[in-house]
Amino acid sequence: MILRFSVQNWMSYREKATFSMLAGAERQHSDHLARVRKYKMRVLPVAVLYGGNASGKTNLLAALAFARDLVVRGTRPEERIPVQPFLLDAESVRQPTRFSFELLIDETVFEYSFAVTADEVVSEKLVKITTTSEWTLFDRRAGKIIFMPRLERDPFLHFAFRGTRDNELFLTNSVAQKVEHFRPVSDWFRDSLRMGGPHTRRADSFPHDDRLRRRINEILRRFDTGIERLESQEIPLEAIPMPEGERDRLINALKDGYLVTLAGSNGQLFSVLRRDGRLQAARLEAVHGIADGESTRFDIAMESNGSRCLIELLPFFIELADHDSRAVCVIDELESSLHPSLSRSLVEVLLADCDEHSRIQLIFTTHDVQMMDQLLLRRDEMWVTERLPGGATRLYSFGDFEDLRVDTDLRRNYLNGKLGGVPNIDYSSLRVGSAVAAS
Repeated sequence: MILRFSVQNWMSYREKATFSMLAGAERQHSDHLARVRKYKMRVLPVAVLYGGNASGKTNLLAALAFARDLVVRGTRPEERIPVQPFLLDAESVRQPTRFSFELLIDETVFEYSFAVTADEVVSEKLVKITTTSEWTLFDRRAGKIIFMPRLERDPFLHFAFRGTRDNELFLTNSVAQKVEHFRPVSDWFRDSLRMGGPHTRRADSFPHDDRLRRRINEILRRFDTGIERLESQEIPLEAIPMPEGERDRLINALKDGYLVTLAGSNGQLFSVLRRDGRLQAARLEAVHGIADGESTRFDIAMESNGSRCLIELLPFFIELADHDSRAVCVIDELESSLHPSLSRSLVEVLLADCDEHSRIQLIFTTHDVQMMDQLLLRRDEMWVTERLPGGATRLYSFGDFEDLRVDTDLRRNYLNGKLGGVPNIDYSSLRVGSAVAAS
């Protein structure tokens, strides 16, 4: 689980911004909070980000995706790190970009942080936090590394560090060299942090078994899509329209027993499953019932945008519904092409299954103010991004407002601009522009 995530000098985030999933003092909806009793923590299962267009919502999710890629995929020799600092002042361009994660992994808290420029990893640190102490497992800076005393005596760790390139995270290289001390953190980025949505430009894989398709079909029928079931038509992997580099990445990254759904530019949907070491590609088709109990098959491209988006989202929610899951699903524009009642229902069903033992999280952006409702979410589960003069983003939650009560109409106050995060539109200039165009 994410406890806290901080980013500085990344895209529109010039100053350090901290996104927290630790529950505040309010008592509302306490029944769906995760409880970590040995740390005396309560953790939020859901967070939603609001804000105007170009205010920084997607940029925060992009920071998570960048960090995951850097940890999981790493870099090639001589490759520049694709970091994106704040570009609207000259000083920020010259400074490193900083990321910090506080994570709950197998009931233990780790803090992992790193700072990078396009050319090098400036610093990197991993801390294990117990209920009584903090242990710095390693601390890398200025081309050197310090390990905790117990690890300092291991010559292989020093060997692994000497083989770590300037443009590479030590966490990534050490795990690749079979160092097990730091694997839980690396595995969290690879196996638990999942990214989805129209702007992520990625596809995530999910554990596959025979129940997955049945559960997707059941939900599609329940949400009145007109689709009775999904079926697949096996095709060659090369028939899936995707760049060669992405195909190679998929082949290398997809684990045995995992499935990935890919969206083609023409609206088609494809699935790729690795089973017993072999990749099986298929084109997804929708089966609709017609008169006299007969059925007909449609290419997914013929379905509505909403149905296609729902099909792409369902694996995330099915995994989150697994009581043993530890997934952290991050979705940009949850409501994209979905009816507001449908996106709200997905969140309601998820929260209804959450309790103190749950260890899943859903983080998403949306413009759908119907979910800005204290009957559904706590105030500290609702976040806002706001673009300041100069182009930088300010990030805050409704939990930061001490004067908001449980009966406050958040939706009305937000739309009226009292809580920030709404665009400032100069209507006078719009009228002048229209008049000029008309003349």
